[in-house]
Amino acid sequence: MQRSEEEHKARMRKRQAAQQRIVASRTAEKGLLIVHTGKGKGKTTAALGMVVRAIGHGQKVGVIQFVKGAMATGEKAVFDAFPELVEFKPMGEGFTWDTQDRARDIATTRAAWEEVKRMIADPAYAMVVADELNIVLRYDYLPLDEVLDVLAARPAMKHVIVTGRNAPDALLDMADLVTEMTQLKHPFRDQGVRAQAGIEF
Repeated sequence: MQRSEEEHKARMRKRQAAQQRIVASRTAEKGLLIVHTGKGKGKTTAALGMVVRAIGHGQKVGVIQFVKGAMATGEKAVFDAFPELVEFKPMGEGFTWDTQDRARDIATTRAAWEEVKRMIADPAYAMVVADELNIVLRYDYLPLDEVLDVLAARPAMKHVIVTGRNAPDALLDMADLVTEMTQLKHPFRDQGVRAQAGIEF
């Protein structure tokens, strides 16, 4: 049954009042630990969208990319235009099946993790993105306990975003916000479409 315009307005006023009460009751403010995981595309994309928001508010952001780094990306070109607000460091050397050198992968991961720790400890950074950290945790390139200890001890107002599929349960439990990307269709897997500039990189 279609409501009249007056009925619709009355219903929306009630919803507005309820929403305003909810918003007014949320008074806490803190640095968030955010995890984007799952098999679907969009984990890094969502994190980098938050980086863009932070830039818009004049906040400094550090982005460290594990695994990634072997190819040029559109996001690096954009963030390089804001050197005073974004430190963007792709520190990986490619997927493990390409590098085929576990010892080197572990050393590369350690160097990237040290940069993440530096940025978390530095009060100049409002937000730190550890892109694909979940991947290197899955391969045991870093001790999970060490990562959890650093994240738990981060400054109270520091936002940290962790991306990558197969996030460990302990990280999910610690996180304030968890989003799981679910793959329903993917052109690379389902249609034989190669990775394209502006979409995948």
